Amino acid sequence: MKTEFTKRQLRNDNIQLANDIFRRCVHCGLCTATCSSYVVVGDERDSPRGRIYMIKDMLESGTVPDKTLTTHMDRCLSCFSCMTTCPSGVDYMHLSDLAREEIETHGPRSFYDRMIRAMLSSTLPYPGRFNVMLLLGRLARPLQPLLAIVGLKQMAAMLEMLPARRKKSPEFKGGGTARPKGQQHKRVLLMTGCVQQVVRPSINDASIRLMARQGIEVIVPEKSGCCGALDLHMGKVEKAGVHARRNIQAFKELEEQMPLDGIIINASGCGTTVKDYGHLFGSNKSLRSKKIKAEDAVKFSETVFDISEFLINYNFGTAQLWSDLKVAVHIPCSMMHGQKITDHPQTLLRNAGFTVLPIDEAHICCGSAGVYNVLQPEIATSLGQRKADHISRAKPDIVATANLGCLTQIDHHSSVPVVHFIELLDWAYGGPCPDGLENLKDRVDHLDQD
Repeated sequence: MKTEFTKRQLRNDNIQLANDIFRRCVHCGLCTATCSSYVVVGDERDSPRGRIYMIKDMLESGTVPDKTLTTHMDRCLSCFSCMTTCPSGVDYMHLSDLAREEIETHGPRSFYDRMIRAMLSSTLPYPGRFNVMLLLGRLARPLQPLLAIVGLKQMAAMLEMLPARRKKSPEFKGGGTARPKGQQHKRVLLMTGCVQQVVRPSINDASIRLMARQGIEVIVPEKSGCCGALDLHMGKVEKAGVHARRNIQAFKELEEQMPLDGIIINASGCGTTVKDYGHLFGSNKSLRSKKIKAEDAVKFSETVFDISEFLINYNFGTAQLWSDLKVAVHIPCSMMHGQKITDHPQTLLRNAGFTVLPIDEAHICCGSAGVYNVLQPEIATSLGQRKADHISRAKPDIVATANLGCLTQIDHHSSVPVVHFIELLDWAYGGPCPDGLENLKDRVDHLDQD
């Protein structure tokens, strides 16, 4: 793609980065066929190619984002299926981050839109505040139909997506250390997420139990928290940097006390963001501090593993249960396109004895995409139902995924029970039956381990 930036403009690091990305695009349009928003809306401006043209025009002209760019960037799910498809290696992920930062700073937004985004940013990353939000949301749930009628669609979607009840964990209490009973082989730090701690802490329970059985000491740092993905995808880069600095600092302090073999993520959306901390701090000088430098962020990112990556080469031995349960595996976009992990969850589940089924259109997003199903409820609903239809045709007993957002979205649209794949693995190797699968327990036999 031809660009016409001036020499003065190219002195700006962000413009230089954008220019390099634009020049890789060859206008081929292959990205449109795999773009999750385009397959629903059918508007060229809701495809990566269309958005790239609009971003280029804005940056070249030096103008602020207009309503058209804001609308169509908001409709992007950041699924990054386009990056998997692109033959030229266009770095759409970082280009969209630049555009969103411009929109957040200078773009046209209504008071209502800014209020919704500020509310999400100030509550979801903080488990204590999110608990309060859940309580208030349940009290307000009867108002959901009225909110939809008067046009407050985001508020209505937020109430509709709230879990029916808060999941309580008998084990996960936050920061602490889980030491294996037998011989210890490795020591890892587990990032437990923010919303996940409240909505489904059993994912963290299962992760800790599963790794501890393999001789892995698991540390949950008190000072760790939200990865910053939610703020980053809304263009709130400075706030994302605050979360990132806290996580990097927690890692540095632990690393100085004892050697660590990795930082484990069991939410793929968080994993994609955390693995990109090196770029985030490298391209945003304002995020660095005396304590956290760009090289600290790079070291942190290089130490991060999705839990499936970390466990894929472990020999778990013989599963402790036998079943004829069929599992449809939904690989989240953040895992498939963001981290290029496509097969690890399926392999681990097959090794545990489950029958794994494919889902058609696996590359298309389910519509969760962080808080997309709140901010863009119509498109998210279309994608959620599309995914549910494909799942129904596969005829599974269970859906397994690797990200809480996908779990919540699919569960909202599908009648098939949905769990994190780690919960299934934990069950197979001696853990409890995952929440929601109690009706399937009669199809499981526990094997003697004599």
